[in-house]
Amino acid sequence: MAKMRKKSDLPQKTCLTCGRPFTWRKKWEKVWDEVRYCSDRCRGARRGDGTAPRRD
Repeated sequence: MAKMRKKSDLPQKTCLTCGRPFTWRKKWEKVWDEVRYCSDRCRGARRGDGTAPRRD
């Protein structure tokens, strides 16, 4: 069985849309090098100005 890791030990990236840090997820295991956005919302809202729509 694989050894458990602390969330703080996982790799991190910064979202290109909202600028927030996000950590590695198991579902991104094979495509981690290609992941650029923290969520579907940010991926859909990708704009040149680097801001995401507000959640009001």
